[in-house]
Amino acid sequence: MKNLVIVESPAKAKTISKFLDNSYVVMASMGHVRDLPKSKLGFDPNDNFKPQYLISTDKRKVIADLKKHITKDTVIYLAADEDREGEAIAWHLIPSLKIEKNPIKRIVFHEITKDAILKAIENPRDVDQNLVDAQQARRILDRAVGYELSPLLWKKVRYGLSAGRVQSVAVRIIVDRENEIREFVPEEYWKIKADFINPELKSELAKINTKTAKVKNEQEAKEIEASINQGNFELFDIEENESTRNPAPPFTTSTLQQEASRKLGLSVKQTMVIAQQLYEGNVGNIPNHTGGLITYMRTDSLNLSKVATSAAKEVIEQEYGKEYSLNKPRVYKSKAKGAQEAHEAIRPVNLALKPSDIKPYVESVQYKLYSLIWKRTLATQMSSAKIANTTYKISAGKNKEFEFQSKGQRILFAGFMKAYTEGSDNPESALDSSEKILPTIKVGTILDLEKLDLEQLFTKPPARYTEASLVKKLESEGIGRPSTYAPTISTIQQREYVVKTEDKKLAPTPTGEIVNSFLTDHFSEIVDLGFTAKIEEEFDEIAEGKIAWEQVMKDFYGDFKKRIDEKETSVSKEDYLQVREIGTDPKSGKPVTARVGRFGPFVQIGSKEDEEKPKFVAIPEHLNMDTITLDEALFLFNLPRNVGKNNEGEDIIANIGRFGPYLQVKTKFYSLKTDDPYTIDLNRALEVIKEIDEAKDKATIKVFEKEKIQILIGQYGPYIKKGRKNYKIPAGKVAQDLTLEECQEIIENDAKPAKKTKTATKKTTKSTSKTTTKKAK
Repeated sequence: MKNLVIVESPAKAKTISKFLDNSYVVMASMGHVRDLPKSKLGFDPNDNFKPQYLISTDKRKVIADLKKHITKDTVIYLAADEDREGEAIAWHLIPSLKIEKNPIKRIVFHEITKDAILKAIENPRDVDQNLVDAQQARRILDRAVGYELSPLLWKKVRYGLSAGRVQSVAVRIIVDRENEIREFVPEEYWKIKADFINPELKSELAKINTKTAKVKNEQEAKEIEASINQGNFELFDIEENESTRNPAPPFTTSTLQQEASRKLGLSVKQTMVIAQQLYEGNVGNIPNHTGGLITYMRTDSLNLSKVATSAAKEVIEQEYGKEYSLNKPRVYKSKAKGAQEAHEAIRPVNLALKPSDIKPYVESVQYKLYSLIWKRTLATQMSSAKIANTTYKISAGKNKEFEFQSKGQRILFAGFMKAYTEGSDNPESALDSSEKILPTIKVGTILDLEKLDLEQLFTKPPARYTEASLVKKLESEGIGRPSTYAPTISTIQQREYVVKTEDKKLAPTPTGEIVNSFLTDHFSEIVDLGFTAKIEEEFDEIAEGKIAWEQVMKDFYGDFKKRIDEKETSVSKEDYLQVREIGTDPKSGKPVTARVGRFGPFVQIGSKEDEEKPKFVAIPEHLNMDTITLDEALFLFNLPRNVGKNNEGEDIIANIGRFGPYLQVKTKFYSLKTDDPYTIDLNRALEVIKEIDEAKDKATIKVFEKEKIQILIGQYGPYIKKGRKNYKIPAGKVAQDLTLEECQEIIENDAKPAKKTKTATKKTTKSTSKTTTKKAK
């Protein structure tokens, strides 16, 4: 009798196979094998929302390969991840493989180690239908929102738009913050600082007549300065106290994403990709270690097992000494809304495996993320830090009405801070964990002023969200779950509802704002944070077996569908044209407007009703359609602009097109990456053209001018280019030897749907068709 273990990824299959003998075959399903059809609703509202699942086109070969290893006696171990998505993947495999009559064992594990895998195989369970139903409810409700709302957006706003239950809420959060920033009115305030010498000491005005100092304008600041000049500075009190600082909890999905962003500069998606590699053991060959490096990375649990806390204590005492360890483990309780889908927080599977032990064998970013997790886990089980805080209180002013303060701190016992301190989204207000020692001065000492500094400041608007702080917001509101944060944030950027600014902040695009306006006006519950959180709670109740998933759909779908039908007739497209009147063109007398089109915001002179075709030009990224002035808009029409002539006497034209700014010489185009098309001069233009021509020459193997076919060298090797389309050169063909006829044949074959599908399927499933077996060590 053979045993077939089905996991989700080839990397996981490769790792797990090392722990099992040759009576086991380990293969990958490559994630979900069935889904709702793409071209229709995919469920029947009149038949209790019965879903119509199909095997995905790109998974047919996967299913066929799996079937080759199944007989009627084969024991099937369904070993997908232990969350709801994993449970659904396992459930979908049963009908897809037609294995209902086979012995089926569902196994789960929180880490990929030999002990964990063998223990899982010894303790199988049945597929948990409640978890499957919770995933089905999410999938089908999300399909209902996307499938019904998106066509309405096409009709009422613009073709090609889409809506989604969680993504639309995320966009709303970002749009709301942008509106707060726009409406923010800065308030003036002043800081007054006094620096002393003999000894050196810096201080700041803290109180006026025993009340917290608030200096609103220059006049008040000058009045304070005048009074200070009539008195002296005297240290009248020293306040000392000890404080205790405790470590941050172990990592959950959300806090790992936040901290990796702060400390490593990783996006949410990058963090999850690297964490997956560490979990699956998809790293280099580490001496004396086989398997994954961390526990499962999609979790909102703060729990650490006894095995982990015991191991942490041992490592802490070895690395730092007994005084840094705890007598009994520190336990954390989760404040996150919603169910806990995994058994433990994210931690190393073996705390004795130090970051320095793996550094030579893994990629740099894998080392950095592992190091972060290792240090954070250790810190959670280390002694609290003890800090001595000292405040010098200094009187000043004609009547000693002002109190300046100098603050210092000494670390009496570093405790967990020896290993790790948590980062902050707001470094300015973050507590500095380093020591700041004040000079020894006795009470009653008159201090020698070096300089008095009056500094004008203004209050700042709330900051835009980063990916990490948006995850924090979503989690705090109970929106989404550990598995949804990264895909949600990726989706809203891919759909160009949100862009990442140069300083890695998230800002809404005009398209994102208009879609948000439409949804807020007509489907307020879809973008309501409370409603979305309530739906998530209902999914949790389904997972716990408290309610039926069909009931959740009934409660939602009827009213939602009715509203869709109503809005078909009651909403006018004119309300969402995204047109802003800027002014009048002095030359033609025609209106100048800012608009959003298929390829983004642009300025237009005239309208389609005019005899002459309207003029239009794209709005560059540094300008906003909501704030662009008439002068700025008219300046954009300086393009296309003649920069000068090249050595052959040909005009060099600067312009902005669909793909950004460029230079044009006859039929040749040169993309401008960093230069401004409005200001680039002839010398710089010639340099850009020369650089690009030289780069193209190096990348060009052959050119068939008449047929506009080129053979080029790209990032991934040689390829054929015709027009804007690229074609892969088949294996066995040498690029340099290709004839025109061979190129045309490759292009023609690529265009045939059957051959294209076959090639794509073969490519996709190549890695999954390989079985992996290994004897147990």
